[in-house]
Amino acid sequence: MSITDNTFALTQFAHGAGCGCKIAPQVLKEILQSSVSQPSQNLLVGNSSNDDAAVYDIGNGQALISTTDFFMPIVDDAFDFGRIAAANAISDVYAMGGKPILALAILGWPIQKLPTALAQKVIEGARTVCAQAGIALAGGHSIDTLEPMFGLSVNGLVEIKNLKKNNTAQEGDIIFLTKAIGVGVLSTAQKRGLLKDEDKSTLINQLTQLNNFGEKLGSVAGVTAVTDVTGFGLLGHLIEMAQGSNLSATINYSSVPKIEGVSFYLNQNTIPDATFRNWNAYSALTEISSDVNVIEAFNLLPDPQTNGGLLFSVKPNSINEIIALLKENNLNNFIAPIGKMTKKEEKVIRVEK
Repeated sequence: MSITDNTFALTQFAHGAGCGCKIAPQVLKEILQSSVSQPSQNLLVGNSSNDDAAVYDIGNGQALISTTDFFMPIVDDAFDFGRIAAANAISDVYAMGGKPILALAILGWPIQKLPTALAQKVIEGARTVCAQAGIALAGGHSIDTLEPMFGLSVNGLVEIKNLKKNNTAQEGDIIFLTKAIGVGVLSTAQKRGLLKDEDKSTLINQLTQLNNFGEKLGSVAGVTAVTDVTGFGLLGHLIEMAQGSNLSATINYSSVPKIEGVSFYLNQNTIPDATFRNWNAYSALTEISSDVNVIEAFNLLPDPQTNGGLLFSVKPNSINEIIALLKENNLNNFIAPIGKMTKKEEKVIRVEK
């Protein structure tokens, strides 16, 4: 997409894209190291774990969920960028089994480079998705930055008995995923001007789809752990789930849903830089069977997702209930499990055919 006086391709004004902007796992671990003790009374989930949001007990069996998420443009269109960033931020509340109630905007905009009218479109896109989620975009904060960035701070509510964490899976649990992987590949193709018109709608539709199914998972007792797949890819977020639960996991690679058209771009070596960063962080913890398409698995399992699907573990005796719930919510393409939680082994993730 060429840049003219009237056309601005947002991805050309940022060095990163979407959740691929995340700081590398090892670096983030160093940043978060601290000897300062924090008040923990009523804090049910904090940064002592790798969960999706903070959770605070407000009494009467209720808890407040609080999260923030922002990034640089993953698409060129300003309105779509706002929609995607909003859906991605709200997802963290759904991943805890909660219901979002309020959002605040976080906007960084290079005023000297990009028209303010485009920033208005970003905000309008976010308002649209917030309305779909049934919440208000009630305010926020903005600064003049070198590159465009946008996201939300979101609050939600959950009954404590329905709270889902990412480190409470159990041995023998069955693993499900509610969206296809490969978003990072397609978004990289767009930034390089290689994305075919027929694949653009596939990309945008997935990026803007709300993960409100998570609120329904919260009420299912047989769901033991939930997270959403974002910048660390399916591989990284499953590793967080397994390690946090003191377990390992087996992935059946043939059952992992892949976004339509992704193989075309893989054949052109359209790979996000963050894929290699993720693989470097997680390769020592992963074993891929020789009967798997190893090159494809290497490119897709660590592919950074933006507003990716809900990754969750289910007790075997609750599978039929989950499949019925998936079908009721028009998620028929995701009723096949993608793996299983196993006892702790030397490798955290084993990838089989």
